[in-house]
Amino acid sequence: MKKVMMMALALVASATAFAGDSDALKAIKKAKTYAEAAQLVKTSQLANDEERAEAYNKLVDLAMEKVGKETGTIAQNQAAVQLGTGKEEAYDTLGLADAICNAIASAIECNKYDQLPNAKGKVKPQYDEKNAQRIWAVRTHLVNIGQDEARKGNNAGVLKYWGAFLDSDSDPLFAAQDHEAEKGYIGQVAYFAGRYAFDAKDLARADKYFDIAMQDPEQKKDALTFKLYAAGSNLKSKADSLQYIEQLKGLYANDPENDVLLDKLFSMYDGMKDKAAQTALLDNHLAKYPNSFSALANKGMMAIAENNAEEGAKWLRKAAVASPENAVIQTYLGICLNAQAGQMDDTAKRKELFQEAIVAFDKAKELDPGRQAPWAYNRYQAYYNLYGADDPKTKEAELDAK
Repeated sequence: MKKVMMMALALVASATAFAGDSDALKAIKKAKTYAEAAQLVKTSQLANDEERAEAYNKLVDLAMEKVGKETGTIAQNQAAVQLGTGKEEAYDTLGLADAICNAIASAIECNKYDQLPNAKGKVKPQYDEKNAQRIWAVRTHLVNIGQDEARKGNNAGVLKYWGAFLDSDSDPLFAAQDHEAEKGYIGQVAYFAGRYAFDAKDLARADKYFDIAMQDPEQKKDALTFKLYAAGSNLKSKADSLQYIEQLKGLYANDPENDVLLDKLFSMYDGMKDKAAQTALLDNHLAKYPNSFSALANKGMMAIAENNAEEGAKWLRKAAVASPENAVIQTYLGICLNAQAGQMDDTAKRKELFQEAIVAFDKAKELDPGRQAPWAYNRYQAYYNLYGADDPKTKEAELDAK
């Protein structure tokens, strides 16, 4: 009796082991289109992780059928052009891009289940290598098609296609693929994708793409500037501002010579009315980088805000040496010198300060003929106080002030 029972159990186990696909998986595998299979995958109860991996791989197969059809037409067209043998055939550009996006998403989902232990506790992925290779070979179409959609004003399409390109780049499924060829342009794609994400009010994606762009030396500055702008555009409370400051502090700690970060952190402290933090930030920075233009300029502007013309001139002189072609610094240096001279009883010192102010204002005029900085009237004042109202040089300066 015991032997019969053991044989029965063995038969049950054997039947279970070789039961084959579930009805749900069979239906998915019979599907003829990606949309039909995707709906079945979404609504079906699959038996286990192995079936889930196989179902998503079926989705990859169906998506790649569409990709193959369209890329085949592209190849034929290219050959026709090169050989002059016939007319080019139209192909489904957006269909190709959508199919690649579907293949990427399905392959990543397939890999999630494919990497899990099977019934015997073994991890034996079946689909990862094939899916990674075949998708990687066509993935760059998303860049070109996204660019075409940008010209047409299809912002949602641009973000979809460039986003899929960028998101897949860092996915573990594609880690073994050759990333070298895309290094020349991925930073630019990421920067503009970040801007599209920001316009779509998807700040998390914008931040992610700007981080990718910052890995490219040519895109780093612009990407960082927009990253900071995006992160600071949605501050609704003091808690948001404090969190943003912490983010800035982290970025600054990793890149302390970056004036963009220094300026932004300084500005946030200003908005929080935290003068002590502003002062500490600049003093600590100048202790390490005594010729930092941004720190020197901000020290000078802080002094101006406190009506301390002498202190302002002290720092702005140094800032003007660090960046002599900056019209704004030259202008405010001249303003500080004017104010100092106006408070002087010593005639010789007073004259010296007005002369120095005129040098700064003349430089500002040279650099800023469009008068974006307020040098014109202040320059006239310096000439008036040094030479008098009737001097031809004063008259000439007066013309600029009108």
